[in-house]
Formats: sequence, structure tokens, C-alpha cells
Amino acid sequence: MRFNLPNLLTWARILAIPFLLGVFYFPLGLEDQTKNLVATLLFVGAAITDWVDGWLARRWNQTSAFGAFLDPVADKLMVCAAIVALIDLDRVGPLVGIIIVGREITISALREWMAEMGARKSVAVNWLGKAKTIAQMVAIPFLLYYGTVWDGLIDTRIWGYWLMVIAATLTFLSMVYYLAQAAPELRRGA
Repeated sequence: MRFNLPNLLTWARILAIPFLLGVFYFPLGLEDQTKNLVATLLFVGAAITDWVDGWLARRWNQTSAFGAFLDPVADKLMVCAAIVALIDLDRVGPLVGIIIVGREITISALREWMAEMGARKSVAVNWLGKAKTIAQMVAIPFLLYYGTVWDGLIDTRIWGYWLMVIAATLTFLSMVYYLAQAAPELRRGA
């Protein structure tokens, strides 16, 4: 394992998860809206480090197999932790949570299996997965914040809800797409 700034930023993203959850579940004496704001800032900060660590790794030529492994794991852990908290806070429905978390587990396992079969390219990231990620990464902070901004102009509860519905739909469609792409290899390897 190489210690460099990109990998340390990825580790920081993983270490931020208990803090994100702790904001809601430990008696910190914070008002609800303050908890929401702190959780939102933690999540957005983690999302920014996701972009920064990849950019730095490429720019400084510090990419590594370990970093390539750890980065998506950190992303999935952060998203899944946030989704579980949002379900518990009754801001996301359990079905949406099952779709998103289930897809992450399924596609991660599928990619691992396909890599072992030498066919990882058949489940390479495509535009559906990227669109899902964008909708999800906007919906989650909106639902963590759970209020209005700019003097009530934007209600993050409503926008977050609909973006999460879009994210769940794209999540399901992208899973179907990846499974269809992998189907020929899966039939041969079964």
C-alpha cells in the first residue's frame, strides 16, 4: 500500500463516515437543522475529495492498483452509509435504499467476477452509471440538509426526493444494462 496524498484523501473519506453518522446518532446537543447542515457539509466535503484524489493521482502520476481499488470502495461506503441514515430519518424509502445498495453490491461483485474471467471491459462504466452518480450525489446532500435555501426559493426536501427517485430509476436501469453487457460472459463462465 502506497501512502500518498491521493490515497490519504481516500482514507479520509472512509474515516468521515462515522462522523457523518455520529452527527445524527450521538447526543451532541445540536439543533436538528445544525445536524443537517454539518452532515451535508461532511458529505459534500467527502464528494469533493473523491474528485480531488483522482485528479491529484493522475496529475502527480501517483495512480496505483491499491488506489484504484480503494477509491470506489470509499465512494460506495459513504453513499451506502448516507442512504441507510436517510432511511432511518424517514427521508428515503426502504425500496429506494434496497435498489441503490443492492445495485452497488451486485455490480461490485459482477466487476470482480468479470475481472477474474478477463472480461472486465464488458462492465466498464458508461453514461447511465455516470448519470446515476450525478443524480445521487446531488440528491443525498439535499436530503441530508432537508430544508430550504435562498430564502425558501429551493426546498431541498422536494428536489432531493425527486432526484433520489431519478437516481433509483437510473440505478436500476444501469444494473440491468451492466448485467445485459455481462450476460454472454456469464453464460460462458457459469
